[in-house]
This record gives sequence, C-alpha cells and structure tokens, in this order.
Amino acid sequence: MEKWYGLRDDQWEKIETLLPGRDGTVGVTATDNRWFVEAVLYRYRAGIPWRDLPERFGDFRVIHTRHTRWSQRGIWRPGVRASGR
Repeated sequence: MEKWYGLRDDQWEKIETLLPGRDGTVGVTATDNRWFVEAVLYRYRAGIPWRDLPERFGDFRVIHTRHTRWSQRGIWRPGVRASGR
C-alpha cells in the first residue's frame, strides 16, 4: 500500500487563499493549486527526485518549473503572501 502524503481539507483551507492563481488575483486562475502543492509535498516527504513523482501528478517537468517559479517569488517562505503578479 502506498503511503499518502496529501493535505487534509482543514489544512488546505488554511493556505489556499495565500497562493497565487486564486480567484480575484491578476493573471490566470489556477484550478489545480491543491494538486500541485500535494505533488510538491509528496516529492519532499518521500525524498524522491522530481522525475520519480507518480504519474498521477502529471508531467514532473511542469511541476518542477512551477515550483521553481514559486520559489523565486518567495511563495514557499513562511510569512510571504503571494502577490497577483
């Protein structure tokens, strides 16, 4: 049985409004923020390289690119709120 590394609904509710791509922000509205965050969590919690992400998360290169962009914008740093940019 595969270990699950996802977020509970109550955990997701605490962070979803802090992320880029939410309703009301400038730019594209991300419909898959939760899935993306869970892919990143899975990768770090499992201690695997990006290329070993399970296929259910999609193309690991797309996830890695988005992770890199969010890192450059400071999205992953505690206390930093995502801008609409």
